[in-house]
Amino acid sequence: MIMKKHKFSGTGVALVTPFKKDKTVDFQALGKIINHVIDNGVDYIVSLGTTGETPVLSKSEKEEVARFTVQAVAQRLPIVVGISSNSTDETVKAIQNFDLQGIDGILSVVPYYNKPNQEGIYQHYKAIGEASPLPVIAYNIPGRAGVNMTTETTLRIASELPNIVGVKEASGNIAQIMQILKNRPEHFLVLSGDDSLTYPMLALGADGVISVAAHAAPKTFSDMVHFALDGDLISACDKHYQILDLMEALFLDGSPAGVKAALSLLGLCENELRLPLVPVNEKVFEIIQKLIIL
Repeated sequence: MIMKKHKFSGTGVALVTPFKKDKTVDFQALGKIINHVIDNGVDYIVSLGTTGETPVLSKSEKEEVARFTVQAVAQRLPIVVGISSNSTDETVKAIQNFDLQGIDGILSVVPYYNKPNQEGIYQHYKAIGEASPLPVIAYNIPGRAGVNMTTETTLRIASELPNIVGVKEASGNIAQIMQILKNRPEHFLVLSGDDSLTYPMLALGADGVISVAAHAAPKTFSDMVHFALDGDLISACDKHYQILDLMEALFLDGSPAGVKAALSLLGLCENELRLPLVPVNEKVFEIIQKLIIL
């Protein structure tokens, strides 16, 4: 029996937005990808995250993708939707105006580019938490945001903001992550935001992952997470090493370019991205091709 304490524990998959050759959204392919990951054991779906190329989607496209995802998932799994901005006011308004029917939670990234201090990050999540009718998962990714949400700020949010129910931690800083895990309130989820660090984070007590690589090897990845949550770290470690090279290869030439290459090899979508993103280079494509589990 898998020991899961929350509907956002386990393996969440951050969906790509597939495009046709003319760069329009390929909803048929999106439906195939959703069924692919659900049939292979993931625990919940994350729509409109960074992996979904949200910076290049229009407002209407985001709404269409979310509505389609709700219909395609058909209540089989929980759904988290990404709603973020580097303006707190705009994020609050976006949450209030978004059609959240069929959605179970919101993923919202630390404000990017304007580099707020730690008090600004805390106040940002305080405003979001108070405005959102759904539970919110904070997303710490210094490599994209340009600023790190520190251990102290994360624990303050966890203790003082009840509607911020967890953090997707993609700092890559294991020392920071361990301190969060050691000192967090029991209710507060810690989720891996780095695929290759998911196993060590689970071994340290994390609750799951929001994954890119779970598109490409959903069964093996989900098995790894489930074994770890069940306390079988030996079996989990075996699964981890089975897909470690693939997990690393998917990020060699940018994300989601790597996972779109993998999905194209699996016959699930075209290898198409919108500028400024482009497909992986030929060398990386060949590496992924050798590693993909067909």
